[in-house]
Amino acid sequence: MNKPLLSMAISAALLAGCQTTPEDPPRATAQLKPASGSKTIGEATFEQTGDNKVRIFLFAQGLKPNAQHAVHIHEVGDCSAPDASSAKGHFNPTGKPHGAPGSGHAGDLPMLKANAKGRGNINYEAPGLTVTSGPGSVVGRAIVIHADPDDFKSQPAGNSGARIACGVIRAG
Repeated sequence: MNKPLLSMAISAALLAGCQTTPEDPPRATAQLKPASGSKTIGEATFEQTGDNKVRIFLFAQGLKPNAQHAVHIHEVGDCSAPDASSAKGHFNPTGKPHGAPGSGHAGDLPMLKANAKGRGNINYEAPGLTVTSGPGSVVGRAIVIHADPDDFKSQPAGNSGARIACGVIRAG
C-alpha cells in the first residue's frame, strides 16, 4: 500500500473512532402477572422521551374480548397480594384529583382496548413521569390493569373494578 493511501486509511479510521453514537434513553420494564383470579398477562416498557415525559408501551392478553380496561401506575411496587391491593393507590406525586390521562393523577393512563381475541396495547407519552430519579419516577412502582373501564371522574380511582394484572416497574 502506498504512503498517501495508508495515511488516508488511518485518518478515516481515527475520525470514525471520534464519532459519538447517541446513547439509548433510560428505560424500565414491568412483567404483568394475573391478579384476582384472572388469566391476564402482559409486558410494559417505559422509555424516557424528555425531561418529564415517558413513552409507555404496554401489551396484554387474556383480557375480556372487545372490552375496555383501565390502566394505572400505582404508588407501591408490590404485587404480592392476590388482588394486587399491595400496590396501594394511584401514583399521584402532584396531589391532583383522579381524571383523564394528562390532567389527573400522574399514574392515570389511557384505556386498554381489547380486541376479539382478548389482546390489547397502549402506546402513550405520559407527561410528568420519569424513568430516572425524582418525584415523578415510575421505577419501583407498579402498573395495574383493571377489569373495567375508567370513568375518569369517580374519586379516587375511576370506578375501574378489580385489579386483574400487576407488574413491578424495574429499571433497565
